[in-house]
Amino acid sequence: MSLTLIEIARQLSSPVVTRKIVTKETRQIAPKEVDENKPVPKVQLIYAFNANGKTRLSSAVKQLIDPKTDDRADDHRPKVLYYNAFTEDLFFWDNDLEADTERKLKIHRNAFTKSAFEELGLDFNVTTTFQRYTQRNLTPRFSPDFSEVTFSLERGDDEGIETLKISKGEESNFIWSVFYSLLDQVISVRNVVEVEDRETQQFNDLEYVFIDDPVTSLDENHLIELAVDVAGLIKRSESSNGLKFIVTTHSPLFYNVLYNELKNKSCYMLERLDDGTFKLDAKQGDSNRSFSYHLYLRKVLEEAIAADKIERFHFMFLRNLYEKTAAFLGYQNWGELLNTVQDIDAPGAREGYLNRVMQFSSHSTLSGEQVREPTAQEKQTVNLLFENLMNNYGYRQQVA
Repeated sequence: MSLTLIEIARQLSSPVVTRKIVTKETRQIAPKEVDENKPVPKVQLIYAFNANGKTRLSSAVKQLIDPKTDDRADDHRPKVLYYNAFTEDLFFWDNDLEADTERKLKIHRNAFTKSAFEELGLDFNVTTTFQRYTQRNLTPRFSPDFSEVTFSLERGDDEGIETLKISKGEESNFIWSVFYSLLDQVISVRNVVEVEDRETQQFNDLEYVFIDDPVTSLDENHLIELAVDVAGLIKRSESSNGLKFIVTTHSPLFYNVLYNELKNKSCYMLERLDDGTFKLDAKQGDSNRSFSYHLYLRKVLEEAIAADKIERFHFMFLRNLYEKTAAFLGYQNWGELLNTVQDIDAPGAREGYLNRVMQFSSHSTLSGEQVREPTAQEKQTVNLLFENLMNNYGYRQQVA
């Protein structure tokens, strides 16, 4: 069904979920549908590819449940706590362009950062979590007013301290660590049943926690650890405290770990349609365990090639498809599948294709690094390499 993001947000946050059920008994009498109202589950897990509306959905949920209005009171207590791209925008670099020595990550003060640092004093928790996901001697140092943070590598002596600019991946890890530490504290506070006994009252009105694609720059081991940590927080959140969780991701691994770790959940696939609307499909049972998203990758690539709308992210999809195919067939490296490309005998052809895919599918490691858009010839590479997979590695040919 074609829906707007607000309609999907309303469906996700409604007190009850209305499902249309056709039972065996009703089929015998008439093709009649039966309404069944069920409470919204504690966790709603949503898979979607990048550029399919996950971040916009988190904004739609927030706007629906807790809209900003001109008459909002100064002591307004939030109803939604969310982590998404806008959360990362609260942190930005002062690179000291003149002296090039005092690089600081500036922290924009808002209700989120104020709660984490000024009111709850979570700087130590943030540091501990951050070092667990990166390295133990990479140390953040907060200014007294928590308006900025610097980073140094500790070596056990005075000479080892150095102000440095961390990588983009480490920066994302740091921002996630702030959110994770705050959410951990929120759950501890909300688990106290008697409201008057809670250490703070600022989370009493909280209804939803929306987590959109936490750190994606982690390797598989740390991504699994992060997913287990998120699941642990959710499981620690007692049903009596009333919190509901919506988690969106484009990572099949993160999705699968959460699916296996959590019990009371509903699972969905979010897709953006050509007319700008969206579709939210429920995923049931084993379709979540063996998440065959490579078929969806194939569909996206086929449509992009047919419409001549190849973009940078399609190289990442192509590489992902090659990697999964190579792993399934037992190849040690996905680049070995390039040996069957039609013009592979041309000098340097294999290396050229490999470099093009690597260039456009690799994550940038420097915050200022920019990779140009693919040329017409490079877009044709996607078509050629896609056909190589379809024709030579056992993909079933669909007849129109």
